[in-house]
Amino acid sequence: MRKLPAVFAILAACLWCNAYAQHGGEHGGNEHGGGHAEVGGGHVPAHGPAAHGGGAPGARGAAPGGAPAERGMAHGGAPAERGVAPGGGGRENFRDQPGHPNAPHVDARTDNWVGHAAPNDQRFHLDHPFAHGRFNGGFGPGHVWRLAGGGPSRFWFNGWYWSVAPWEFGYVSDWDWGADPIVIYDDPDHPGWYIAYNSRLGTYVEVQYLG
Repeated sequence: MRKLPAVFAILAACLWCNAYAQHGGEHGGNEHGGGHAEVGGGHVPAHGPAAHGGGAPGARGAAPGGAPAERGMAHGGAPAERGVAPGGGGRENFRDQPGHPNAPHVDARTDNWVGHAAPNDQRFHLDHPFAHGRFNGGFGPGHVWRLAGGGPSRFWFNGWYWSVAPWEFGYVSDWDWGADPIVIYDDPDHPGWYIAYNSRLGTYVEVQYLG
């Protein structure tokens, strides 16, 4: 009879491990992100992407000295493979290294921002930047927010509302809109836009602040 408590304890431990493995802890495991120590897994970049052309960093922590890059290129690192991803419906290929996600992402080892859009990308032009005001809730490390609902066209956390750039909806299909940890960075190249980085998956998208 004394062996029964030990048996139950071992059984409970096995069940817990199995459940944790199925949920993947803090990592994702699909095409877009997470599941690799090099990307996501809770990593928060120390800075946002540098301005293209080595311009002055943004007022809220963009790193200085970034090399010129196009969307689909690693900022300050090796270029990502350009062109259309297989089965990607015309989207670019952001998988710069084996095992990295096919979406704009940050290399957790180097804090390189893979896929940051170039300044002349006309999709980001706004006739009235910051139409809903400027976000001042906190940027970068030390300001990790939890998504509280919504979806790509309108999501929120801590009472602030946002929208993802419509052409980037495909990069957030694996985001958990009710729980994922999000960090906001300034976009040093596109007035009126911010960057929402998902630290669970290591991927990011361009967003507008809705107030």
